[in-house]
Amino acid sequence: MSRSVQALAYARPSALTTEGGTGRLGLETSGGLTPVGREAHPQFFAGFLSSPQAAARGLLAVADVAAARYYQRTLRASLDPVVTAGGDRLRFESFSGCCGVYARLDVLPEGLDGADTGHGTTNVDVNNPLRETLSRLSGDEPLHLRVGPDELAVTTADGPVVEKKVPLPDRWLRGFAEAQVITAGFDLRAELSAAEAVRFLRTLPRTTTTGAGAGGRCSLWVVPAGRTLRPTTRPVPGAVCLPGPERLTALQRVLRHATALRVYGPAAPDGAATAAAWEVTLPGMRLTLTLSPEPSRGFSGEGAVLEALATDEAAADADLVSVLLSWEPRIDTADLAARSGLSPQRVRGALTRLGTAGRVGYDAADAAYFHRELPYDAGRAEARNPRLTAARALLADDAVHLHTPTATAGPRTATVRSGERHYQVREAAGGVLSCTCQWWADYRGRRGPCKHALAVRMAHRGQTATAPTTTTAATAPTATTPVTAAGETR
Repeated sequence: MSRSVQALAYARPSALTTEGGTGRLGLETSGGLTPVGREAHPQFFAGFLSSPQAAARGLLAVADVAAARYYQRTLRASLDPVVTAGGDRLRFESFSGCCGVYARLDVLPEGLDGADTGHGTTNVDVNNPLRETLSRLSGDEPLHLRVGPDELAVTTADGPVVEKKVPLPDRWLRGFAEAQVITAGFDLRAELSAAEAVRFLRTLPRTTTTGAGAGGRCSLWVVPAGRTLRPTTRPVPGAVCLPGPERLTALQRVLRHATALRVYGPAAPDGAATAAAWEVTLPGMRLTLTLSPEPSRGFSGEGAVLEALATDEAAADADLVSVLLSWEPRIDTADLAARSGLSPQRVRGALTRLGTAGRVGYDAADAAYFHRELPYDAGRAEARNPRLTAARALLADDAVHLHTPTATAGPRTATVRSGERHYQVREAAGGVLSCTCQWWADYRGRRGPCKHALAVRMAHRGQTATAPTTTTAATAPTATTPVTAAGETR
């Protein structure tokens, strides 16, 4: 598995201290982007938290996910949470080491009481001594929060005195991007009161299993039943998938402060396991955990970003839209369309593309994207995406043969040579491309296109751009059964 080492440098360790009966939580920042460019230790906020205990426990929950692996638990993983200042709120984000859980704590304007919130994104130091101190925080004493170094630290720090070096796998980067794109397709599916939320979450089983089969069907679903949620082992109409309920453990941190529970997810007419987002609302805050479709199935292989990465038009639109972003906590698609001259549909495609590079996130509660710039080379997630890389290699090898001109109405077909085999790709209603390869047989498009379908999509788009007058018919035989060449990357 390809990975790099991420060096996080802090002026000093984050700490929680007491001064004159007031708690002072200082979260130190590493290098990150701001409106004025890259800064070594940006300052984002200095003021009081409206709900100190809830905020402390919410931050601990985000740190719990950053340090956790819910699959292959023997492997170590930990990356300091990312914080984004959006002018009126703070968002703390993390991703589990197994790439299957995305966590975010949104501290909203009503949860902050202090100076203006800045703009930018960086990592924040959450060390073990700080975690222990935060976990012991009790009472309603005022808690002052500082995100970034204070004036004394800025003037006296002689270079970084704390440095962390952590592995940063490519699949972690891809998973972060995939989670944003997948969440953009979610709707609110259920809402529980605080009492019902606590009762439901505390009765969940600590473990679950997934059934065998190519679709990887989840054995636990929940369905709205009156004021609560009822677990079920069958994906009945209206049910929401709950894959691996033990992965919601981090929510236990904040249950005593919960005011409601909301569940977001996509429609799942075929009953296949899906991702879902679980949001606990708190006084002035929201804590959200987004779970991948299976505990053993990280977000990195879901393929939701591939269509956006396969088109040059979306890349050009993303370049245009990116210069119009200004760290908005909620991106107004209509406003971006008016300012860019693009249609709302193309703006949404551009935002999806920017999401694959970590430049925007998605908030299901607001049903809107927000601007942030992850403090690492998230562009690697695109450059090293296996299926995208393989599809481009197929095109470069002249392995894609279109049987039907791009402009032809109705279903189109193509043949793709991959290794010693040939696969037939056919366009179905709605533009969905099916393939005779094993990937399609296993997932039926639920995890994005296979490399063969992706290459065909790129070939059609390339044909449209060059406006050819003829196409080359494939002469090679096509496979009629789903097979995969040994050692082939799907």
